Amino acid sequence: IFMNKYYSFLLKVNMMTIIILMVSNMQLHAQNFDAIRGFNGCVVMINVKTSDSLIYNQMLAKERTTPCSTFKIWNTLIGCESGLIQSKDSLFYIWDGVKRDYEGWNQNLTIAEAFKYSCVPAYQNLARKIGVRRMNKWIRKIGYGDCNTKSGIDIFWLPRKGKTSILISPMEQALLIKKLVNGKLGFSAESKSLLKKIALSLVTNNGRMYGKTGSGENVGKENNNIGWFVGLVESNRGSFAFACLIKGKRASGKIAKQIMTQVLMDNQYI
Repeated sequence: IFMNKYYSFLLKVNMMTIIILMVSNMQLHAQNFDAIRGFNGCVVMINVKTSDSLIYNQMLAKERTTPCSTFKIWNTLIGCESGLIQSKDSLFYIWDGVKRDYEGWNQNLTIAEAFKYSCVPAYQNLARKIGVRRMNKWIRKIGYGDCNTKSGIDIFWLPRKGKTSILISPMEQALLIKKLVNGKLGFSAESKSLLKKIALSLVTNNGRMYGKTGSGENVGKENNNIGWFVGLVESNRGSFAFACLIKGKRASGKIAKQIMTQVLMDNQYI
């Protein structure tokens, strides 16, 4: 796909086919992407072995916002490096007995289950165990967005009224995944191996997709929820870090994942 010529890039959503042109500087341009199902959205794909990148909606790709549960990627890695996670199947979270809206959260969980169910209380507990000093050290070391954790050790990645969360752009998210894959961030092979096991999302004849969703309210902006899907695809066409962000009244991580998955499948990455 990384060739010096024009290609068509197809995104099919609800029986709609959107044509996206991939131009010779390896950027994607589509005038109608923002209108898809009422979302303002972007897609970033970066070849982890080269400097080639595909950017869909450049303005939004550079805009920082709250990462929501996509931060669980890094919370997991930092927890591993801190000796707080032993294996993907060992007991990670002991339910506190508080009944919450998401049934998957109302039970004891392994790290694999906590990641799958995106269990906020489990990861808040992990963040508290990591502690402010150790968390900030890693945040600064990897250069995670604006590195602002002042809203609180167990909420800084979440949107909260009256609080300013850590902020990161889709481009920064994808670049960090690329650095992670290439061993540039200081995480051990063991930590990265565990993360890949629990983040595996889809396997096809063409490749494997790893990722984490994130959903939340864009605080202070009415009817402007956000949805993330951030991760890595390993395919016959190469390995690519990616980030998809959508904004809108019905935006969610689940829908962002659906969009990103469709883009990858339509273009035979997975």
